[in-house]
Amino acid sequence: MKRILSIVFAAAMLFSLLAACSGSGKTETPKTAETVAITDSAGRQVTVPAEVTRVAPSGTVATMFLASVCPDYLVCIGSENSDAQAAYLPQALASLPVTGQLYGGKSTINLEALLSAKPQIIIDLGDYKKGIEDDLDALQEQVGIPVVFIQADLEHMAQGFRMLGTLLFNKKERCESLAAYVEETLHLAEENRDKIAEDDRLRVMYTSGASGLGTNAEGSSQAQVIPLVGARNAIVVEDVTSKGGGNVINMEQLYTFDPDIILFTADSIYADAAEDPAWQKLRAVQEGLYYEIPDLPYNWMSSPPSLNMLLGIRWLGNLLYPEIYDYDMAAEARRAYKLLWDYDLAVEASEEMLARSTGKRG
Repeated sequence: MKRILSIVFAAAMLFSLLAACSGSGKTETPKTAETVAITDSAGRQVTVPAEVTRVAPSGTVATMFLASVCPDYLVCIGSENSDAQAAYLPQALASLPVTGQLYGGKSTINLEALLSAKPQIIIDLGDYKKGIEDDLDALQEQVGIPVVFIQADLEHMAQGFRMLGTLLFNKKERCESLAAYVEETLHLAEENRDKIAEDDRLRVMYTSGASGLGTNAEGSSQAQVIPLVGARNAIVVEDVTSKGGGNVINMEQLYTFDPDIILFTADSIYADAAEDPAWQKLRAVQEGLYYEIPDLPYNWMSSPPSLNMLLGIRWLGNLLYPEIYDYDMAAEARRAYKLLWDYDLAVEASEEMLARSTGKRG
């Protein structure tokens, strides 16, 4: 979706000739526009301050994006980060009030906290959802603060960063760096995916939850990294859900799916799978082809699917097809953490982070 950014106020006219006629000899400085009108990614016309330095995110996903671009501009966050997450994120976030999800059916808005934070603008970044126009219009009317939507799913993420850089003019260079990284990552996946023959496309199961039977099935937005890197989703079900927890299956179904590779989320049964009689029957477990997805500061595959998927693409590609995605993933992680969160990830820490991403062949 193309964006349109237009200046509402023309530069003020100079009065030098009038001043000369009056004998004053003075000229007035042209006035700078205080607001601009933009068309956001939902096609809404929104009037916003020309210079934005105080921003409220619409929720958790928007917080993730904005923490990478302008942590110094944030006046609140969508949800509280754990201590483990906070260690990798800009320190400024820790002291900000939590305002919740600001719109939609799962709204948890803390209106008092939001208004007390005095944002100039509320920014929503992420997937386009049906009815988002009405939701954001209603929120804007309720709080009396301009609300802007910027589409930033993987397909539109680079464009979204650039739109954000135009809106937050002083962050334009930062946003361009992030947009370039998105494009580089997606180009890497596209180029390498084309090198993988159909018969070599591994069938991957992406589990979630403590039992390991919550699955992010084929077609789920949570599992979109799998086909992007050139693999197949081993879990194919009807009525696919992209909600947290995914589609729950039973062990008999899992035996039928018989994935080549299993990806576990943190706090699952990953550590016990080899000793569990039910999981021992699976070929992937027998061969040590099961892994735990790195999850700090966010799960690299999804939860929610946002800019963290950029790490997921590089990690999963290298894990499944190291001869094609040929690079040092620990070094890639260090590069990404510096770019995304301005965090200097130590060599030892990057290797530790990937320790459970290694099979357990004897």
